[in-house]
Amino acid sequence: MRNKYIENFEKAQTAEKTIPEFRAGDTVRLAVTIKEGDKTRVQNYEGVCIAKRGQGTGKTITVRKIGANAIGIERIFPIYSDSINEITVIRRGRVRRAKLFYLRDLAGKKARIKELRRK
Repeated sequence: MRNKYIENFEKAQTAEKTIPEFRAGDTVRLAVTIKEGDKTRVQNYEGVCIAKRGQGTGKTITVRKIGANAIGIERIFPIYSDSINEITVIRRGRVRRAKLFYLRDLAGKKARIKELRRK
């Protein structure tokens, strides 16, 4: 059981940001603020969400994308970080697991996730 004072503090922190509903298997685009020296810019990071973990302000997602030369790149993002400006869901994935770590061993067409079609 969590402390009620910590829960109230986290509610105040998380109320500022609106996070869309998504789960593992969904393709997401994150707008990440990058600081280089005294300049800042926004860079998009698009990939498949392979895991969600944590609760409250400590909630994180692991996003995997395929980079140059078919090399997989994974990054872990704290959802309520100030460096994340926006999260958009590109497409819904049809998966049967909460953690998709098996995608690390697959390559090419086998690593694809079918799109979830809803009526």
